Amino acid sequence: MALRAPGDTDWMAAAAGLARRGRPASAPNPNVGCLIVKADQVVARGWTQAGGRPHGEAVALAAAGVAARGATAYVTLEPCVHASARGPACSDLLIRAGVARVVVAVQDPDPRTDGAGIARLRAAGIEVTVDVLPADARAAMAPWWTRQTMGRPFVTLKLATSLDGRIAPADGSSRWITGDRARAHGHLERASHEAILVGRGTFEADAPRLDVRLPGLEDRSPKKFVLTRGAAPEGWTAVASPDAIEGVDSLLVEGGAGAAAAFLAADRVDRLLLYRAPILIGDGKAALGDIGLTRIAAAHGRWRLADSRMLGSDRLDVYERVRTI
Repeated sequence: MALRAPGDTDWMAAAAGLARRGRPASAPNPNVGCLIVKADQVVARGWTQAGGRPHGEAVALAAAGVAARGATAYVTLEPCVHASARGPACSDLLIRAGVARVVVAVQDPDPRTDGAGIARLRAAGIEVTVDVLPADARAAMAPWWTRQTMGRPFVTLKLATSLDGRIAPADGSSRWITGDRARAHGHLERASHEAILVGRGTFEADAPRLDVRLPGLEDRSPKKFVLTRGAAPEGWTAVASPDAIEGVDSLLVEGGAGAAAAFLAADRVDRLLLYRAPILIGDGKAALGDIGLTRIAAAHGRWRLADSRMLGSDRLDVYERVRTI
């Protein structure tokens, strides 16, 4: 049986995977992925580099060289059109490289580009296809996209619980609920966020380091925030409320129950990581406090299961907040 040749959605899915490699280092610029394809072969690949430059298209085109002429470029975000002292516009780079076609996952909401990049490419005689796997691209660029369209950071809430929703026995004596694999996955999540937050109570009780302790990723430790109306300890930033997060595009909320409840009550959680260990604790500390819901009906329809997997003996379920925008 002959294998099917890859199509636009296949190549764009790969470009979205490349985009995730730039997260969160590319902030505050979008983490764009780009794939250059010619005759069903990958010529070059790229993603936005640390600090936001060079852009993903520039990296891929530099790697492709003259092989980019006549090729198709798959990009997760409309190529930029505005001039910058840090580098040329990506739409101009694609035109100069002589690509024959550009496939764009999603149009750029930044008013400096917003359709103008696509128009410039078409005016240069380049075929442009738009809206190929737009949801995948938005998910890959979720922190930047959320800041750009909603004016706030993308927030992930991590909960590690027993099967009955407890985070510790009643005396708070248990430090770890889940096993090694789940905790390693948690460190990968830390590495993919600009900042991490705990409540004041968790800070005082556990003195958490909140760093990344995986070989090769130690330099990806996020900034440390503490939810408090008081002063921040040295090396930490005080955040008075979930609405007061500034200076970052992505935030991981790790604990405790009060901080988790505060972000849920304020509807500031976009993604929920629920790690569950195969244990029962009974009377113990709950994972959440009051989140402001008074009717069961109001709790339904708010979350969509996006992923589920086993990490050793622990289960991870990933939920995404269902929003209308």
